[in-house]
Amino acid sequence: MKRLGIIFLMLLNVFVGFGIIIPVLPELVSPYHLSLMLSGYSLISFIMSPMWGAWSDKIGRRPIILIGIAGYAISFFLFGIAEELWLMYVSRLLGGLFSGAVISCSVAYVADVTDEDNRTKGMGLVGMAIGLGFVIGPGVGAGLSLLGYSIPFFASSALALITLFLAALYLQDSLSAEERLARQKKREAAGRQSRWAAFRGAMIYLYVLSFIVSFTMSGLEFALYYYQAERIGITPFEMGMMFMTSGVVGALVQGGVVRRYIKKGDEPRFITIGLLLSATGFFLLIFSSSLLTATLFLTVFSAGNALVRPCVTSLITQKTPVGQGVASGLSSSMDSLGRITGPLVAMGAFYMLIQLPFVLGGAICLIGLLLLGKFLSIDRRQASTTAS
Repeated sequence: MKRLGIIFLMLLNVFVGFGIIIPVLPELVSPYHLSLMLSGYSLISFIMSPMWGAWSDKIGRRPIILIGIAGYAISFFLFGIAEELWLMYVSRLLGGLFSGAVISCSVAYVADVTDEDNRTKGMGLVGMAIGLGFVIGPGVGAGLSLLGYSIPFFASSALALITLFLAALYLQDSLSAEERLARQKKREAAGRQSRWAAFRGAMIYLYVLSFIVSFTMSGLEFALYYYQAERIGITPFEMGMMFMTSGVVGALVQGGVVRRYIKKGDEPRFITIGLLLSATGFFLLIFSSSLLTATLFLTVFSAGNALVRPCVTSLITQKTPVGQGVASGLSSSMDSLGRITGPLVAMGAFYMLIQLPFVLGGAICLIGLLLLGKFLSIDRRQASTTAS
């Protein structure tokens, strides 16, 4: 339990640190450079996460996680002292590089230390840390920015250093050297596999679902303010309160419903419920007429998103034909790919028709139901073939 607590703290720090800078960045760089920095952050995380995961399969999760936290601390410190644009870019690219190490290896760590019956509960803890980070971060960042625009970055760096200290003291590796070697021999006996082998067969549908979760979420985050400003004249402060409320609900769902009530084998049913709630939230947001209704409809979406994410991640770690580190790294990469493309697609749709991002988001969630059905069909067929 102590090990899961440290993992929870690390992920919370990564996403609090990410959220802290959200209110500050628009004051420091132009929208053009901001969009490039955010995309670059997610792009390098997308590229590197599978590599971090594969390395952690060989040398252990702990050293990679410690490297990731240290690099993350350095990236925030660099932005805090940056006075030139090029150094800000370097900081954000380093942040994406090392956050990929922390996230993918932390997910693999949870998969290592939980059995299949408790795997979804462990992933619920991961989702809760991510959700709380996005709830806490922007509010803390807004408050710290009153002391100076560099303060949030130094605060994030300090948080990372504290987490690094705690992890170095208390975090043991999830697998012994003998266990890692045994897993490696097992994979070698099965034949050398590309990390992209995870996309074969039924698994491809789970990875596309992982992409859909972050794609729809990031697209919503990017387009919602512009739509509600047109529709109900919402202010940035009110938007912050909306996201905080929905974030609290999402964290409660992941920390309560997912961790307590979802057992092995229940994941497809709750993914179905989550996708339906997410689609409903998207469609309802089109008809929001006040801050209250907009917040309520956003909360419906967040509750659904909070159900889908940990359940999909759990299924990936249960069903993967490759190492847990590679599988978690690929899952993290799909998440990053969604965060790269989601805002771009949502903004393009917005300029065509302001309601279109929400229609598109809801439709994609419904398509996710078809993907889930396809996964279940292939998985059952493979299971029956193996049994016979």
